[in-house]
This record gives sequence, structure tokens and C-alpha cells, in this order.
Amino acid sequence: MKKNVLHLFLLSAALLLQLSNAGAQDATAPKQYGKPFAGVPDRRDVTLYQVNMRTFGKNGDLKGVTERLDSIKALGANVVYLMPVYPVGKLKAVNSPYCISDYLTVSPEFGTLADLRQLVDKAHSLKLAVMLDWVGNHTAFDHPWTKNKNWYLQDSTGNILSPPNTGWRDVAQLNYKNADMRREMIKSMKYWVLAANIDGFRCDFSDGPPFDFWKEAIDTLKRIPNHKLLMLSEGGRADHYKAGFDYNFGFNFFGNLKQVFEHGRSVLSIDSLNAVDAKATADGQQMVRYTTNHDVNGSDGTPQQLFGGQNGSMAAFVVIAYMQSIPMIYNGQEVGTPYQLVFPFTEKKVDWSLNPAVTAEYKKIIALRNSSKAIRRGKLTSYSSVDVCAFTKEDGGEKVFVLSNLRNKAVSYTVPSALVNAKWNNAFNGSKTNVGAAISLQPYEYLVLKN
Repeated sequence: MKKNVLHLFLLSAALLLQLSNAGAQDATAPKQYGKPFAGVPDRRDVTLYQVNMRTFGKNGDLKGVTERLDSIKALGANVVYLMPVYPVGKLKAVNSPYCISDYLTVSPEFGTLADLRQLVDKAHSLKLAVMLDWVGNHTAFDHPWTKNKNWYLQDSTGNILSPPNTGWRDVAQLNYKNADMRREMIKSMKYWVLAANIDGFRCDFSDGPPFDFWKEAIDTLKRIPNHKLLMLSEGGRADHYKAGFDYNFGFNFFGNLKQVFEHGRSVLSIDSLNAVDAKATADGQQMVRYTTNHDVNGSDGTPQQLFGGQNGSMAAFVVIAYMQSIPMIYNGQEVGTPYQLVFPFTEKKVDWSLNPAVTAEYKKIIALRNSSKAIRRGKLTSYSSVDVCAFTKEDGGEKVFVLSNLRNKAVSYTVPSALVNAKWNNAFNGSKTNVGAAISLQPYEYLVLKN
């Protein structure tokens, strides 16, 4: 009996200590800035817009982004993702935005905390959610945390190492076996939700930190009162979904799409990727797919260079936007920027006056997605051929039939018998279309029909 009493006493003391520690941690957290945004979209309904501040406006800062939020809204996006806003390291550094020297500060290069808050406030007034980029795998070599060497991976002589097998020599690999570092990392993420009222994170190189860290971090963040957060993993591990991420990153889809356009790979290969991706997800979790982003734009080429010119890049984007994913648009894509924005993104800016017809086409495609629950959430049935990506999306009484010719040649597509002679309307102009046994599609032509 005495042992039981003693055991209960020790358990109670441990619980009180945990509560005391939790209270101490809460006491150091910043006060909530602003009113948490109630308009964060359902994760199935997101259209994501990536902002690279250095290329975005003439001064490469947050104010320049704030000035163009109306244009992002007009494009049809509903979530803005900002590349890292934090100071960049100097020691061993190459001016990468992903070489973070302070997790808790806005870099003077981009502005101030007040500038970030102003951006978030205006975005929320426009019903846009805002995600920050989070670099959790590594820091700069001159980050204050390097004073705690056991927070980092070290060699046998105690030197802090760069991430193994990556070639990223400008950054220091964090040690996820260290509980103190992990707690401080989560605390730093929580800081921005409260101090800047942001709506989630895109987590860079999420395949680096272990599953149990992400599970703990996301569980902690989602317990912040009154905040609905979106979490994007820039990774491919299936366990990211189990950790609580809403999205994984479509590396494989992008690589496969390049093979379809550059080397004539069968369009049917898309069905195989869809099956693999869908198997890992649950309850509306999805892949984020793209025809460009800050990495591949600089290393591989623009969408026009990779996907058969402007017409081909639009045919590819229709597949991205409508088939089975959350579409992401990289700044400048919507004006058909014909030049690459190359790392470290300090030489060239986006010319927003370019190609208004291209902008109008992106708006048209995104507007249909936004207006169609079948496209965003409906059941996918693929009818693709070797050359044409064809599928229906169906939700309730709404059905959409999408055809996108991914070849630089005219193609005659044999329509499945289940869809022949059905009366459709052109989804963009409303004109009635009677579908026969075959549909002729011009090079890179896409057609979207609706019942």
C-alpha cells in the first residue's frame, strides 16, 4: 500500500513538473498578433502561389509582395507561400535563402516583422492564407545554435558537419537525437504562427528530419488555439502523411512529365504515379504538383523550355490543375517569363508587363478549378491514351471530361464508349459539344467539357 501511495505521489509530482514546464514555455511565447484567419481553405481546395522575394519586386522585399497581392488574388490563388524570410548566414555561405542564421528574425534584406505582418494582414483581408518556408534540417554555420555543438552532427574530432551526401557545404546538419534542439525548433515554428499570424509552413527537405519529430511538431502546432494550419512537406516519404502533413511534393510527377514531353514517354505513365500517390493519402491529403518552382526553374529551365513552348506548358498545367493534385504556380510563370530565375536569384526580376494573354489563360484555367467541386474533389477516372491525358472528374451530379494532348503533333483520340454521344458543354465558353467516337486535337491542344 505504501508503495502504491509513493508511486501515486511520484506520478503526481512528475505531472505537476510537466505542467509547470509547459506553463514556463507558454510564458515565453509571443502574444497572438492579430486575429487568427478563419478563411484558411480546405486542403483539397488550395491553389498555391510561390513567392521568391528576390525576384518578385524591384526591391526584392516583402513590401513588393504586399503591393501585388491583389494580382495574386486575381489570378485565382488562395494560398501564398513565401520563400524563407529569415537572415542568411555569412560563414561558408553562398547567399542561399535556405542557409538560415536566425530562425526568429525577418532578414533586413526583406524588411521587418512589421512588414511581414502588413503582408499577412492584407492577404487575410483578400481571403488569402500565408505559409512560410521552414528550413528544419540544417542551419547556417554562424547560427547561434552552433554554440551548442551537440545540437549538430559532428565528426570524430567534434567538427560540425554539413548534411551528408548532399553537396550542401554551406549549411550545418542538425542532430535530431538531441531533445533540446527539437524543443527549440518547435518553439521557433510556433513563434511565427503567433507573432505574424501565419497559416502554415512549407517544410524544406522534410525527408531529412525523422518522422517522430514531424509528428511532435505538427501535433504541437495544431494545438495552438483558433489556428487552422496547412502543412506542406517538400519531401516524398509516405510517413509524412501519418505525421500530419497535408501535402507531399510532386518530385516524381515533375520528372515523369519531363520524360513525356522530352523523350516521348507514354502518357499512361501518369496513371501509375497517380495510383502510387493516392495509396499513401487519406482524408483529402494530396500531392502538390507543378510545372516550375524556384529549384527547377534555375536548374532545368522554364516551363516553356521544358514542356514544348507556351502551348505545351499550358497543356501540362491543365493536367497539374485538374487531374489529381494541388497546383502550385511559381511567381512569373503566369506572365510566361521567358528567362530562368537563377540561384541566388539576385540578378533578374520578373517583368510583370509580359504576355497578358498568358496571364488571362492561367486565370481561365484556375477559375474553372475554383468553381468546380468535381475538379477539386471529385472521383478520378482515367481514359488516357499513349499521347493524350484524358480523364473525368465526378462529384454528385457534376461531371467534367478533360483531354490534353501532350504531343507536338495532331492526334485523333478514340473516345471511350461510355462517353460517346453524351451531350457536353465547353467548360470555358458554355458552347454545346456533341462528342463522337473520335476527337481530333491539335498539337498541345486541351479541351475541357462539362455536363
